[in-house]
Amino acid sequence: MTESMPYLATGILLGLAAGVMPGPLTTLVITETIRHNRRQGIVVACVPMLTDLPIILLAVFVLARLERFRAVLGMISIAGAIFLAFLAYRSFTLNNTGTAGRETEPHSLKTGLITNFLSPNPYVFWMTVGATTILNAYRVGITSVVLFLASFYVCLLGAQIGLALVVDRFKSFMKSGAYQYILRIMGLVLLIFSALYVKDGLLLLGLITNS
Repeated sequence: MTESMPYLATGILLGLAAGVMPGPLTTLVITETIRHNRRQGIVVACVPMLTDLPIILLAVFVLARLERFRAVLGMISIAGAIFLAFLAYRSFTLNNTGTAGRETEPHSLKTGLITNFLSPNPYVFWMTVGATTILNAYRVGITSVVLFLASFYVCLLGAQIGLALVVDRFKSFMKSGAYQYILRIMGLVLLIFSALYVKDGLLLLGLITNS
């Protein structure tokens, strides 16, 4: 059990870092909480529990062959950039009631699933740091793997859910103007991430180089 403790600590630190780090999913947690309610923000926060398992299995399987999958990661990154640009457009085109177009029902789960699947972040993380840690933990024992994954997701989800609760708490004090202003800021953030994903995708595809 003592040999497994470093993997417990690693999971806690990586989970907290991933939970508070600015990113498309974190931005979506904030946006969906403001646009709808804290329940929708929490739904988005829990999306990694649904999307990450196939990514983890794929990452462990292809770890030794990562270079062959650069083109795949590049295409995923470009697709993610397009989808994030669409989400940014929705944030910029809200009407006075805080909804985009004719949308009246929240689609937080669907939006969160698409966002996380098309984001290169979980693929890159699990194909590098995550998969390496899992393989090292497995050499110690299956308990180490379980402790790493459990502590990682408890801290990741805890941080994201906490963010949704905080945003929802302060949302009640917002006036309509502030509400729309914040959503547009979130839209700008999504556009920035979209541009970064385009750059990452072009780099992975070998179409540009780091200067």
